[in-house]
Amino acid sequence: MKLNRGGSGEHGHHHHHHKALKFSNLFFMPERPRDYFVLFTRVSVLTCLIFSVSLVLRITFLSSSAPDYSSSYGLRFPAVPQKALALPPKGSTGPINISHIQFSIAGAAETWLDRSRYTSLWWRNSTRGFVWLDKPVKFPKNNSDNRFSIPVRVSDSGWTRFRFSSSRAAVRIARTIWDSYKLNLPDVRWFVMGDDDTVFFTDNLVKVLSKYDHEQMWYIGGNSESVEQDVMHAYDMAFGGGGFAISRPLAARLAAAMDGCLQRYFYFYGSDQRIAACVSEIGVPFTEERGFHQLDIRGDPFGFLAAHPLAPLVSLHHLVFLDSIFPNQNPIESLQTLMTPFTLDPHRILQQINCHDRKRQWSISISWGYSIQIYSFFLTAKELEKPLQTFKTWRSSSDGPFTFNTRPLKPDPCERPVTYFMDGAEDVRGSGTKTWYSVADKNYGYCGKREHSRVTRVKRILVTSMKMDPEYWNKAPRRQCCEVMEGGGRRKEKEMLIRIRKCRSSEMI
Repeated sequence: MKLNRGGSGEHGHHHHHHKALKFSNLFFMPERPRDYFVLFTRVSVLTCLIFSVSLVLRITFLSSSAPDYSSSYGLRFPAVPQKALALPPKGSTGPINISHIQFSIAGAAETWLDRSRYTSLWWRNSTRGFVWLDKPVKFPKNNSDNRFSIPVRVSDSGWTRFRFSSSRAAVRIARTIWDSYKLNLPDVRWFVMGDDDTVFFTDNLVKVLSKYDHEQMWYIGGNSESVEQDVMHAYDMAFGGGGFAISRPLAARLAAAMDGCLQRYFYFYGSDQRIAACVSEIGVPFTEERGFHQLDIRGDPFGFLAAHPLAPLVSLHHLVFLDSIFPNQNPIESLQTLMTPFTLDPHRILQQINCHDRKRQWSISISWGYSIQIYSFFLTAKELEKPLQTFKTWRSSSDGPFTFNTRPLKPDPCERPVTYFMDGAEDVRGSGTKTWYSVADKNYGYCGKREHSRVTRVKRILVTSMKMDPEYWNKAPRRQCCEVMEGGGRRKEKEMLIRIRKCRSSEMI
């Protein structure tokens, strides 16, 4: 071959070897300035070509690297296209408050007008988030009820394309984490999921979440109280009705993975099972907090609520399916009654304090803001801490087992407590409280024993206490103590005064 360059300097080199490589046409030894420009142009074109091919191959292999489980589970519909999700904003700093929590409440248009009565009990102007419905709902016109001011949105219709085996609504509810995260609201550290009949005690929720680093991936909640439910679903799962919290970094991963998880776990019954399975794929374990309450029990919740574990009360669920927690009140009225002491001393609500009237040998158990039990005989602190079994299991209405120990409600009325329920609460100079409890008939039957009759003559009990230190739950937990104060006058037998205080260093209950 020849390279005809048309210049006198090339005439002495017009013969080339016929076996020269083809690249010789592209690369040559430049002899004139113009040859340098030609060489530079060809090298630039070749570099751009190599870069373009590499980029195409990289995109192709990365997009196909995610495993496809559809054939494994017999799914034949195409993959659901993911909508663009905003990148998480830079983490906020400083102590957590309610504005850092975005609630995602699962509801349905058919039941929202009724269930909104539960949400309105705890939703305030400072609360952020939405109730997610399956379709729009019409609100009464010119109605000033605050429950109609709770923000409501309709779930993205993408959930309708997913397969399910039992509950179609569970697919939509599981996907509300995607609905919530894609809104990309500023300064959100935690996403808290719950049902429209879940009642949150938000001050305590904030206190619980303050223990955890929101920049890490956390999955926090509670499981079922009935063993049969935990066996059927999972022990290491946050039950959705009791509510659970997901930190923003985990929410980002969940939102991106959720559609794939919905495809793979179509055979699960509940939305919480699907979310738990997806969290498991990410590699994050379940962290249990004992103040989240699914309340998977039937009947009278008195025994459970009167012996609350030593933990802040975060949530209550299923109250519509249980006996009212206060006598002669419906579920909404009962919760309104409970909210009164809660607003005065939120960290103390339902906290159990046990003590003994040494003079009369009575055993006393206080569930602050709720109830008092008095036994006409001595019971150890360990026995008083066990919930009195006034309830059954959720699914089979059996006497157990539960995920905690219980003590039986004895058939002998003389071995049952005399019960009192809170019917008044007030603030004392901003640093203390007074709560009143009146005797109530729990239909425990008549006992003719003298000592039991002495207890029943006490009709009203006044409990005084200092408000709980905000740092109480940041320290090693220890129950507080109580003591019966001596009264006088004609009302001595009908009234009792009890003071709650910190236990002394060497004091035993």
